[in-house]
Amino acid sequence: MIFEKSAWDIVQTARKIDRPSALDFIANMTTDFIELHGDRLFADDKAVVGGVALFEGAPVTVIGIQKGANIKENIERNFGSPNPEGYRKALRLMRQAEKFHRPVLNFINTPGAFCGIGAEERGQGEAIARNLLEMSTLRTPIISVVIGEGGSGGALALAVADEVYMLENAVYSILSPEGFASILWKDSARAKEAAEIMKLTARDLLGLGVIEGIIPETDDLFEKTRALLKSRLDIISAGDMDAVLEARYARFRNIGMVKNTAK
Repeated sequence: MIFEKSAWDIVQTARKIDRPSALDFIANMTTDFIELHGDRLFADDKAVVGGVALFEGAPVTVIGIQKGANIKENIERNFGSPNPEGYRKALRLMRQAEKFHRPVLNFINTPGAFCGIGAEERGQGEAIARNLLEMSTLRTPIISVVIGEGGSGGALALAVADEVYMLENAVYSILSPEGFASILWKDSARAKEAAEIMKLTARDLLGLGVIEGIIPETDDLFEKTRALLKSRLDIISAGDMDAVLEARYARFRNIGMVKNTAK
């Protein structure tokens, strides 16, 4: 595993358009994927993809935040920034997974939730908060993987999981380095400096206890990820669900204590 890159280098790598996408992970790690559409309230948000698939022969629900591979696709996918209907679609699929006792696998790559006027009018904040609330008590195993950018509540809305992993060149933070620099120093040009102090790399977050592990970005990335998720799902699924939920709650309470201690 290579950690010589600076935090800003990793940010730039995480944003590359040719990184493996959520649909790439789904295609290479599952079979018989059936994509499901719509939140049953407003629309189908193409920034969020999800449905039912077979993972190592067993049914799972897979959900991902999807960027495009070119400008046309990025416009269609809103550059990976979901609207409220995207988060509501994800929650609809997770509730369905709970009903049919399917584990949930989430793949996250977003600069953050979309902050347009329409998104705010349709309850962006409520949609994200609802996901956080309901995922915390969802009675089925959940594992999330940050595969590129993990931006703010837009990423956390799919990351209230039993375990969270990151690719080695992924980032996960409260906001972008540009936004951090704009707020702290009133100068977005200091984004590189901000990245170095934000503790947003996989190595930083593993040390803080925010994630369970780092997945090396080697040629056998999909095989390594599949093997890891299979082994962890087997362990989580074998546990009593009440104990799993207690551990999920304790996980996030403990993260808070680690962060407070680090201040």
